Amino acid sequence: MSEDTKAPPREGSLDAPFRRPILWQDEEYYDLAKVEAELQRQFDVCHTCRRCFNLCDSFPRMFDAIDEGPTGEIDGIGPKDHAHIAEACTLCDMCFLTKCPYVPPHPFDIDIPHLILRYRAAKRRAGEKDWVREQLGEMDRNGKLAKPVAGLANWATARKNTPLRKLLEAIAEIDAEAELPTFASKTATDRLKSPLAANPQGPAFGQRKVALYATCYVDYNKPDTAVAAAKVLALQGVEVKLVYPECCGMPQLEAGDIKDVAGKARRVAAAFKPYIEQGYDVVALTASCGLMMKFEWPLMLPDDASITALSARTKDVAEYVVELSKTYGLVPGLAPVAGGVTFHHACHARAQNMGAKSMEMLKLIPDTKVDLVERCSGHGGTFGVMKATRPAANKVGRPAARQVTTKGNETLCSDCPLACKHLGQLIGDEAKEGAPPRPAEAHPIEVFARAYGVI
Repeated sequence: MSEDTKAPPREGSLDAPFRRPILWQDEEYYDLAKVEAELQRQFDVCHTCRRCFNLCDSFPRMFDAIDEGPTGEIDGIGPKDHAHIAEACTLCDMCFLTKCPYVPPHPFDIDIPHLILRYRAAKRRAGEKDWVREQLGEMDRNGKLAKPVAGLANWATARKNTPLRKLLEAIAEIDAEAELPTFASKTATDRLKSPLAANPQGPAFGQRKVALYATCYVDYNKPDTAVAAAKVLALQGVEVKLVYPECCGMPQLEAGDIKDVAGKARRVAAAFKPYIEQGYDVVALTASCGLMMKFEWPLMLPDDASITALSARTKDVAEYVVELSKTYGLVPGLAPVAGGVTFHHACHARAQNMGAKSMEMLKLIPDTKVDLVERCSGHGGTFGVMKATRPAANKVGRPAARQVTTKGNETLCSDCPLACKHLGQLIGDEAKEGAPPRPAEAHPIEVFARAYGVI
C-alpha cells in the first residue's frame, strides 16, 4: 500500500506500537532549538494525560514545573525546567512501553525516552558533558585497570572505608553512602577460557550452540553469573562459548554519545557474525545489554545487516532456558531453594516485551516459593550512585524495596545486577529493629544453577 493510500491510524491506540529510527547521523537531530520545541510539544501531551505520574522522577518534576509555573500550562516552563526533568530520566522505557497511549503510530507521536536521548545528544554536541559520569561509564577501561589490583580497588571503594569514600565524594561527587560494584581478579573471560563440555545426555545435545555475551558488568564485576549460565546450559547439552568483544554502550547511550554507541554496536556485531553464521544463538546475561542488542542498536543502524542478524538471534539467558524447557525439556535434578526467592523484574527486561522469563524459569524449580516484584528499582546506572541524583533513585526504589521486604524471602534476584544491589542496600539501610536480615542477592540464573547443584 502506498503512502498516499495507506489507511489512517485507528482511534484508541488499536494499532501495534513501534519506534522510529534514531536519526543521530542527521545534523538536524542536534539542533537544540528544535529539540527544545519538541520537548515542549511532547511535554504538553504528557501534561494533559499524566498517566506516568508514578514512574520515574521525571514526570513529577515535569508536572510540578508546569503546575507551579506562571501560567499553569506548558508555556510556563523553559530550558531550565527541561534540564531538571531530563536529569531524572534513566531511559528505562517504562513510559513508552507500559503507560503511554500516544506512542507511534498515534498522531501525537510520543516517545519521551528517545526524546530525552536526543536532548542529551544535542547538549553534548553543544559542549555540555559530565566528565565524571563519562569516566565511570568507561567500563572496559575501568575493569581492565582494576583487575590486577582488585583487592585494593575494592578496599578503597568499600562503603565502610569512610575516609576514602568521603574523599571520593568530594572529588567526584559519588555518594559516600552508595554501595559500589566490586571488581573480580579473575574475569568471566578468564574463568571460561576453556569451554565447558556439553552434557551428551542433555536433551539439547547436538541441537543448540550458544555464544554467551558476558557483558561488561558480568565479566569484570560478577563473573559467577557467567559461570552459572554456562554450567546450566552445558548441563542441558548446549555447546557454550563465552564471547566478550566489548561493552554494549549503555553508559554512553545514557550520556547521549550515540556515535560511540554505534561504533561499539558495529564492532560487537562483527565479532558475533562468524558465530551466527555457524548456527550459534547469542545469549545476553544482563537485561540492559540484551535491550541494546535487540532493540536500540537496530534503531541506530537500521541498514546494518550484521546488527539486524545479531538482533534477531539474541535472547536473554532466562528467555533461552525457558525456550529450551519448552522445546526439549530440561535435565532432571532441580532441588528446592530454601527460604524462598523474590524476583525483581527489572525495567530493561520488561522493556524487551518478552514477559517475565526469569520468573517463568524460577517457577520450574520444585517446591520453592517464588514471588514477583514489578516496580522500578530507581538505580539507573550512575543515577543511583551520584550525590546529585541518588536521593531521587532512593525515592523511586523505596516502594519496590518495601515490596521485597514484605515477601519475606531469603534470596533477592533481578535481571539487572545493579538494581538488585540497590534494592538490597535500601532494604538493609531502612530495616527496622528485629526485621529479617538483608536478603542474599543473586542473578536468576545463579539461583537456577544452585537448584541444580552445579555451583
